[in-house]
Amino acid sequence: MTFSCDKPLMDAIIAAGLDTVEGAFAYSAGQRLDKPGLGSRTRIRLTLTDSAGAAHRLYLKRYGPVGAIRRLGRLFARGRRAGRAMTEYENILAARRAGVPTMQAVGFGEQRDALGELRGYIIVTAVDGDAMSRRGCEFFDRHADQPQVAEAFTGKLLGLVCSLHRAGMAHRDLYAAHVFLHEHDGTFDLSLIDLARVFCPRLRPRRWLVKDLAALKYSMPPQWLRQCWDDFLRRWLERVGSMGKDIGRWHRAIDRRVAAMRRHDRKRKRS
Repeated sequence: MTFSCDKPLMDAIIAAGLDTVEGAFAYSAGQRLDKPGLGSRTRIRLTLTDSAGAAHRLYLKRYGPVGAIRRLGRLFARGRRAGRAMTEYENILAARRAGVPTMQAVGFGEQRDALGELRGYIIVTAVDGDAMSRRGCEFFDRHADQPQVAEAFTGKLLGLVCSLHRAGMAHRDLYAAHVFLHEHDGTFDLSLIDLARVFCPRLRPRRWLVKDLAALKYSMPPQWLRQCWDDFLRRWLERVGSMGKDIGRWHRAIDRRVAAMRRHDRKRKRS
């Protein structure tokens, strides 16, 4: 078990039985957040009150057992240490070191055997706000007569994405659903969530950057895309585009990927 939190919160985690793998998988309080495609994973939203009386909004993600073939493939691909919970924990730490605004990794635990992780869990803090996939259209409609808001948003999104990419990382799920908007005191902040699949591509890094940017273009609100996408990509290239700065080439590669995503979604809806 590895935890990186202060003693009051650690006391609350212990009291809830979340300091062991057995306790984490037996935990039945909180709100389960089920959705299609999770497989052996479960997600729970919970609030713990620590010994100093402070409330902590947390998420518990449990990685249940998977078959031996998948575990063997992971062992060859990533090495014995690279369990799913550990990988997500280390991804969060790496993203925060790179300056990406995201959740805090509170702790993780695993059960292992010769093939690596049998099952594991991770606890993270909640980020403030709501996903751009839910709030984005309303946000830009509300500020339609304030171009400075769209400009400020573009700057914050650019900082978030560039911090990730300049550190050599690709998100692999960089959709609007994973960009959270928090409005407060007349301003706003952005945060990035769901870092479980983040990695540092050694081969064909441009391919993974195109995938990240295409996911953004595919999912972000149309108001922002019409007004700000070209400027966003141009400024991204100025900061990150070591793979070549031909903006037309990047536009074409991203648009091909977006078209493939649309075809895939249409096919899935028909099936």
